[in-house]
This record gives sequence, structure tokens and C-alpha cells, in this order.
Amino acid sequence: MGGLIQTFFITWVLFCSINISFSRFGAQAASINPNYKEALAKSLLFFQGQRSGRLPPSQQITWRSHSGLSDGRLANVDLSGGYYDAGDNVKFNLPMAFTTTMLSWSTLEYGKRLGPQLPNARAAIRWATDYLLKCATATPGKIYVGVGDPNADHRCWERPEDMDTVRSVYSVSPSNPGSDVAGEMAAALAAASLVFRSSDRQYAGLLLRTARKVLQFALQYRGAYSDRLGSSVCPFYCSYSGYKDELLWGAAWLFRATNEVQYYNIIKSLGADDQPDLFSWDNKYSGAHVLLSRVSTQDNYSVLEFGWLFP
Repeated sequence: MGGLIQTFFITWVLFCSINISFSRFGAQAASINPNYKEALAKSLLFFQGQRSGRLPPSQQITWRSHSGLSDGRLANVDLSGGYYDAGDNVKFNLPMAFTTTMLSWSTLEYGKRLGPQLPNARAAIRWATDYLLKCATATPGKIYVGVGDPNADHRCWERPEDMDTVRSVYSVSPSNPGSDVAGEMAAALAAASLVFRSSDRQYAGLLLRTARKVLQFALQYRGAYSDRLGSSVCPFYCSYSGYKDELLWGAAWLFRATNEVQYYNIIKSLGADDQPDLFSWDNKYSGAHVLLSRVSTQDNYSVLEFGWLFP
């Protein structure tokens, strides 16, 4: 599992832990050991250390500098930004988008309890979504899903500021579909649109409009991206579970963001013959079921309406 995803799960646990601690212990939570506030701050700070692209003046990890500024040049597009995976200098969109989706979900659930860390959580999300927007809109009919040659990169350990390995560009298209990575990108953009709905409605609107288009692409041109990209993504982030779970996951987040019946119908058409047994960057069935159960209780949908999902 990549460092970016590992850190997300640490951050997610901290979101939950802070919620539990504050709920049960009130003001005493700030003085108990371990110090969840400090741990959360440092966990979010990690994402700054993984940033690719031109760093802003607000960058707190000052030993990092601009990197990957020419990403996308081999395809004549600008794909700078986003996050590097683990200790690598590769940008894999499938795990990056999953991390973004889950950071957004955590912020939606626990944002009111984050205090001064809420802006940092939003900044971590936006650094990813700015990049995902580029990937989704740079070239009509094509979605970029990664930058960097993972095999060459793994043989050459170097700082991203100094990297000289080839910055290969990978994409999916109607003739080379990638429903899994596109479905996850749609989920990330839709979830993030909810995070920014109250603070930046224009940006939230852009995220949601793009999420709609990306999910439509994933549904219309079906196939697993690792079937087409081969060793460029495998064995690193192969789509072992297939792409149906990402279609369900993406549709569930768009249903949450819009409350539109078309996404309910998409979810229903996908069925529930695959039983959820775990939750990870690759397998989203359990997460989709939990999300839909929350939608049913929060947005006036009866749990019985989703009974087909929970046999």
C-alpha cells in the first residue's frame, strides 16, 4: 500500500478519534495523551510533503520545492500538480483519487470538529482536485490517469526536485476505457464538491459538472484500465476487483451530491450481486453500501428503498 493511502487512513482514524474524544471527554480531550490534535495536524502536513507542481507561498514544509512542472508535456498538456505516491515520484490517479474521496468524506463527517485544521483539510483536498480537473478536461474524449514511468522510477531513488526519469503520460479513452479510474475520479470530484459547497460555490459547481461528465465517460466506455495500461500500473495499482465497484461508488457520490433520480437508477441497474467483504483503494463495495445507507437516512430516502443493496 502506498504511503499516500497509508497516511490517509491514519488521518481518517484521527478524524474519528477526535470526534469520539471530543464527544465523550469535552475540554479534557485537549490534554489527554495521546495528543490527537497534534497528530492530526502532522498527518495533514504530510500531504504537503507529497505535493507535486509549483508550491504556494503557504507551503509549510520548506525543504520541498517546485517539481514536476513539465508533467504532461509529452502529451502537450499541463498535468502539473497532484500528489506523488509513497516515496516515489509517480502520480497514480486511482489511489490518489480514492484518497481524495475519503479525505472529503471525513471532512464532511467531522469538519465541524476540526477547528483550525479545517482549512488544511480543504487545502489537501483541493491540491488533488485541481490536478484531477486538469486530467479530466485537458483533452476532449480523453482522461489522463497517471504521470511517470513506475518501473524506471523504482530503479532510481531521487528527490522529485532533481528527478530525471521519463515523465510518461497515461490516459484512457473510448477505445482504451478505464471505468475504474474514471469512476473513482468522478467520486472524488463529487465528494469534494460537497466539501466546497459552503465555502466556494463556483469551485464546487465546477467539480460537480466535471464529475458528471467523468462518470458518464466511465459508464459509456466500460473496461478496466489495467487491461490496457499493463505494466504501467501493474502490479502497483492493478484493478483487481474490476470496475463495477467504482461505477457504483461514483454513482453513489453523485447521488449524494445531487439527489437526482438518474443516479439512483444507475445504482440500481448495477445491482448488488457482488458481496462487500473489505474496503480499500481497489474495492469500494463496502464504502458504497455505507454511503448509501447514510444517504437513505439523511436525505429522506427510506432504507427499504435500498433493501436490494443489503440482502
